[in-house]
Amino acid sequence: MPLDAICLRAVTNELNNVLAGCRVEKVYQPDRDEIVLQTRGGQGGPRRLLLSIAAGSPRVHFIDAARENPAAPPMFCMLLRKHVQGAKIAAVSQPAVERMLTIELDTTDEMGVPCKKHLICELMGKHSNVILCGEDNRIIDALRRIDGDLSGKRQVLPGLFYRMPPAQDKHDPFTVSGTGLAAAVSQAEEGQTLDRWLLSQLLGFSPLLCRELSFRATGDAAKPIARMTDENRQQLGKVYDDFMSYVEDDRAKPFLLTKVEDGAVFDFTFLPVTQYEGLMNVTQADSFSALLAAFFEKKGKVERMQRRTGDLHKTVTNARDRVARKLAAQKKELAATHNREQYKRTGELITANLYQLEKGMNKAKVVDYYAENCPEVEIALDVRLTPQQNAQKYFKLYNKAKTAEEVLTQQIEQGSAELDYLDSVLAALGEAENERDLAQLREELTQSGVLSAKQTRNKKLRGKPAQAKPFHYRTSDGFDVFAGKNNLQNDLLTLKTAFKSDIWFHTQKIHGSHVILVTDGREPTDEAMTEAAMIAAYHSRGRSSSLVPVDYTPVRQVKKPAGAKPGMVIYHVYQTAYVTPNEAEVEKLRVE
Repeated sequence: MPLDAICLRAVTNELNNVLAGCRVEKVYQPDRDEIVLQTRGGQGGPRRLLLSIAAGSPRVHFIDAARENPAAPPMFCMLLRKHVQGAKIAAVSQPAVERMLTIELDTTDEMGVPCKKHLICELMGKHSNVILCGEDNRIIDALRRIDGDLSGKRQVLPGLFYRMPPAQDKHDPFTVSGTGLAAAVSQAEEGQTLDRWLLSQLLGFSPLLCRELSFRATGDAAKPIARMTDENRQQLGKVYDDFMSYVEDDRAKPFLLTKVEDGAVFDFTFLPVTQYEGLMNVTQADSFSALLAAFFEKKGKVERMQRRTGDLHKTVTNARDRVARKLAAQKKELAATHNREQYKRTGELITANLYQLEKGMNKAKVVDYYAENCPEVEIALDVRLTPQQNAQKYFKLYNKAKTAEEVLTQQIEQGSAELDYLDSVLAALGEAENERDLAQLREELTQSGVLSAKQTRNKKLRGKPAQAKPFHYRTSDGFDVFAGKNNLQNDLLTLKTAFKSDIWFHTQKIHGSHVILVTDGREPTDEAMTEAAMIAAYHSRGRSSSLVPVDYTPVRQVKKPAGAKPGMVIYHVYQTAYVTPNEAEVEKLRVE
């Protein structure tokens, strides 16, 4: 669900209650579409307020964890630090029924004179923006500058007066009564459904709210208007009046909708939803910030890392595809060498019949004494060569095919190892959580020759090993478990950090992390072994599968062949467990 204007009203009230009177202590811009304001004072102590204008998830709410920031702050972040840092938040308000909110700031100008500034957050899908305006309503700057080439209706540029977004041709729901709505629906076109009609008429309503009103009034979330009875229309008016009194009395509560079948997060709203009739679990969150964080944060984190890993993913994918094409060609050549005995046989037949062959012949019929009945066979000859030279030609083709088989077999083995390694790197890209993890992946790819030194982004850090940490978990009965995020960490964990008595886990024939269960001289419990196996299955490409095979063995049984690629090990003594990875259970065990 998009953050509609009605739900944003409840979010704004919550933010205003907490932030009014707080001061902006620090300003960060961790991503191109995100601003984080760190505040102090007010209720609850220090807070981090996230302003996100990402096209798929524009929102404003509090976050708990600090975001990783770039080494050099962007220009808009520097400007906000100049104008906003140290300012007192006077109020957080929502203009009319709009998907936007304004943070009113009391601060001082360059001369120390008290003044007001406004930080306007427009949360309108791909048109979202964060705009800083002065006391005279002139735009100081915006996170996204909109010039005449991008929009002919409304420009957002420094120095221009701020104008509200173009008004929609809809009715303000606070000025519409239930009786008026029931009368209007009786005159609507009969070819559409009630929820679609409500969406086209009421300002600030989302499709979810319109379907809910339709369901509560008629028992059908998509009731055709043509089939509505007078009783349905009267009930719609009553439901609408009850709904608007619920909104005006500020009785909104944060509700999260999760699927009953798998517990996946599905939607969020500010009132109990009834339209799904048992298909969804409706859970009340502690606050609207907690609600928005539960719905958006994990998805947003994945999207941010996908943007950051885009260049690496493209490079590794191209390298992998190149190796795959080369392997296919080599296997085709190898298949052709399997017919080499025919060359040797032909050369011997020519040698056996030299007495009847002459130079200039383009073919010859000879007796094939290799066959059971010694039939006559026809052999193609090169007219430019003598019979002896033709025989030597076939013997050379035989020797060439024999040598090619040996070389190609070795090359295919090397290519398969390279392809396997690049697949493991692609899997590791999905495990990266921050810039340190990506730096270590770049270091690994540079060492393995996939990336050249020129392709490393941060030249200042070139040569310095990245200090990324593996995943750290603790089982229910107190055993520490570590999982590598990439091949370098896998080698470090398995070959350097782990003791010989620790237990090593890895998914069977599936790319994934090396997982170490630290025993500290104790006998691991069945519960600890099961949870460690689940962690190994979760950090693999079998994450979304059930009954994933996970091999486990003492670390002393794991060896690394000489010259093997990073992350590649061998083991012969092992046992296998079958587990189904559960994200919620794995996250409960995580330490860092």
